[in-house]
Order: sequence, then structure tokens, then C-alpha cells
Amino acid sequence: MKPYKACSCRDQETKRLLGKKCPELSKKGHGGWYARYEAPKSADGKRRQPRIGPFDTERECKAELGKMLGTAANPKAHDERKTTLGQYLERRYTWRKSEAETGEGLKKSTLDAEREAIDLYLSPGLGHIKLVDLDDEHIRELYAAMRKINRAEERTEILRRLQEVRATRDGKRLHSRPISESRIRRVHAVLHGALTDASKLSKIRPDNPADGVWRSKGGKRKQGRAKPLLWTAERVEQWEKTGVVPAKVMVWTSDQCGAFLDFAEASEERLYPAFHLDAYYGPRRGELVGAEEQDLSLERRRLHVLQSQSDDELDDTKTEAGYRQIPLDDETVRVLKVWHKRKLRERFQWGEAYQDAGRVFCYEDGTALKPEYLSSRFRILIERYGNIRAKAAEKWSTERIARKFRTTEAAVEVALRLVLPPIRFHDLRHGAATMLIAAGVDDKFVSEVLGHSSVSFTKDVYAVVAEEMAEDATSKISAFIPRQNRVAAVGANSVPSGGGK
Repeated sequence: MKPYKACSCRDQETKRLLGKKCPELSKKGHGGWYARYEAPKSADGKRRQPRIGPFDTERECKAELGKMLGTAANPKAHDERKTTLGQYLERRYTWRKSEAETGEGLKKSTLDAEREAIDLYLSPGLGHIKLVDLDDEHIRELYAAMRKINRAEERTEILRRLQEVRATRDGKRLHSRPISESRIRRVHAVLHGALTDASKLSKIRPDNPADGVWRSKGGKRKQGRAKPLLWTAERVEQWEKTGVVPAKVMVWTSDQCGAFLDFAEASEERLYPAFHLDAYYGPRRGELVGAEEQDLSLERRRLHVLQSQSDDELDDTKTEAGYRQIPLDDETVRVLKVWHKRKLRERFQWGEAYQDAGRVFCYEDGTALKPEYLSSRFRILIERYGNIRAKAAEKWSTERIARKFRTTEAAVEVALRLVLPPIRFHDLRHGAATMLIAAGVDDKFVSEVLGHSSVSFTKDVYAVVAEEMAEDATSKISAFIPRQNRVAAVGANSVPSGGGK
């Protein structure tokens, strides 16, 4: 088992390899270092003494010999020493898929996400490396290359392979934005799980090289997802007495949502169209702010959700399922047409100072909205709504209240007809999901519109509160939110079918 030096020189007369007997071995750079070790006997009982090498130095040979001796007692590890990571990933995926088909394994959405991680990143990046040779540096190199995707940086060999795969995947357009850290974490989870299985189940290698590559930030233990509660009459009454909101996630009834939208429109709130779209179809805040004009087709009545904005940077959608299109009803199309005309007027008024960011929703000068600004405007409207009702309780006249809050008398009249309890801006999304389900829209369609990873997730989170709301919902999409001075026309063109896209 001791390392030795040998070469491939041959005897000039016999033509036999000289191996360890070559007289030139003492010279620097001549030959290489080898070693043999005792491996488990073959299936027919024969002795096996595999040779490893050549290595440039004795130290390298000893290090590799140590690794081999660490797994030599395991016949499977020896038999699998030429298995590549790509081969093992495929084998493992086949096992997991067969388990899912029996109803005992992973959900289809989880398997699809794993398949994508393998096809787009792990196989092209590291699939050619032998499983026993994979180390933490290989893994870090893959993640570094992923961070360079869609960035104007020098292309490495691993980056070239990743980009070639993305350019041809199923003929579909893939995100043109840089890969987010959350997506790299999801790929890491797949790789870490596979290497854990290779170590603890398959016994191919003694350790998991992915351990410690991505350290958790620690902190509080993650709690379960908070499910929404409906602002029923009883809960509203208790909130008026105590000021305590029953739960973190609260959802308006259809009447309350309609009152808010009527108030925002009557108040001549500039971003009313964004609130309308969110209340009806529930895109995430970042998706609203990141939506580009080229992704909105009012003629085809579709909004394509292709990206999201977090803080000041555009990113891909929260999940792959978030990459979707939303069908629009007649009323929403009308609202967005009015919004488009308003933006044209603002462009004319600003003239050369106008900075067109190409977004559906923007500031008056055309620049891209900050996500928090949308939430801020939402909070201001709800606070104004409550303040108007407070002044009305003090016997202020409608005209005086309108002057006080610099709003219209129509907005004051809307606020006086119904109590509006508080919710967060993100809860408009929860409300849209709840009302769509309560209105009888197909669960699969609702899941696709919202960009959820699975139908079961949609039903699990929203089914209970939707049942609570069901009595108030008598028709679908645009008709299920009651609006002031409007007659909802329910027709074939205004109701997207559950099959949808």
C-alpha cells in the first residue's frame, strides 16, 4: 500500500515496461507516483488490488490512497468510484419519481422543481465530475457562475455550459434577469439532499462536500404559514371597541373591498388602477411594480408576469410558477385603458423631462415606482377613510370633511356608508384569492393566476376563509366586488374560464 514511483519507459531489447525499475526515475519530473490497495473481492471471489495514479507528488498519491482506504471496506463504494454526479442525480430522481407515483413520495411541483435544478444547473455545471471527486470548491464555483448568468461579465467554461442549456430549454423563454440568491439556495437544497443520500444511503462517499458551503443566518425558528381571517361583522365590531386586529393576515369581505376601490377611485387616487388590478387578481407587489408595458396587452386582455422588483433591482419572479399570464376582465381592461391615457397626458406635460422606465405603473415623470411607495399610498387611503368617518361622527358636514382632507365629496360619501377595517397591501392578494374561490372559480385557474406552486397550496391556505365568504359571492370575477353606481355585466367575454391561458 506504500506509494511508489514508476514510468512508462520500455526496455529497448525486450520492449517490456520498466515501471519501477527504470533507471531514470531518480530524475525530477520523470514518471509518476502510484499506489495499490486491497479492495473487496469480486463477485466470483477473486482478489482485487486496484492501482491509483499517476500523481505528480508522493503527497498527492498518499492523500488519494487515504480516501480509497476510507471506502475500501465498502464494496459498493468501490464499484461506484467512476459514477459521475450527473449519473447519480438521474438515478436518484428516478427513485423519487417512482415513489411519487405510488402516492407516498414528493408532490409533482417539488419533483418539477428538482428536475429543473438538475437540467439547468447541476448537470451542465457539475454533472461530468465523479461523485467521489466532488469537493466544496466545485460547488462554490457553480454558484459563482450562476451569479454571473445574464450579467455582462467574462465567461468561464462552467458559465458557458450553463448559458447554453438555458438558451435551448424546451424552446421556452427563460428569465433574462440575473439569478437570485433564493434560487441558488433552492438549487443548493437539491444538491445537498442528493449528496446526503450518496453518503448515508448509497455509501458511495464518506462525507457530504456541500455541508457548510451555504451557512444559514440562524435567527428565530421559522413558523408555519399564517392563514388569513375574514373581517366578519363580529370581528369588525370587536376591532372598533378595542382597536386590536385579530390576526396578522386579514381579508376584506367583498363589500369592504368594493368600498375601498370605490373610495380610491372617487378620491382620484392616481394609483387606483394598481389597487384595482391587485384586488381582482392578486399579483405580488414586486410583480406590479416590475410589470413592463410590453408585457401588457389590452387587446388580448392579458398581463404577462415575467419579473419582479425588490427594492431597487429587478429580479425574476418569486418562484418558477410565478412566471405566468393573467387574463383580464372587461372592467379591468377599461380601468387600464383610462390609466394609459393618463400616462400619455403626463408624458406630454413633462415633455423632455419625462423619463420613460417602460413600466405599467410609474411615477408622474415616468420613472419606476419604489415598491414601498405603493404600500404607502395604500396605507394613506385607509387612514384617510377612517379619519373621514371620525369627523363625520363629530357631526362635520360632507363639504367640510372634503376640504379638510383635500378629497372629493363623492369620496366622503363612500367612506360614510361602511366601516373599513385595516389590512396590509399584501392582503389584497390574499383577498383576491379568497374571493375568486368563493365566487366559484376553478381552483386550478386561481392557482395559476396567483402564481402558486400547486393547487393544493391554494386550497390549503384559502379554502376555509373562502367558505366563510361564499354567501356574499354570487357571480364571478368583475361582478363579485360590488361597485357604486355600476351594473356588472356578466358575459362570456368578461369571465375567464377555469381552463384559461
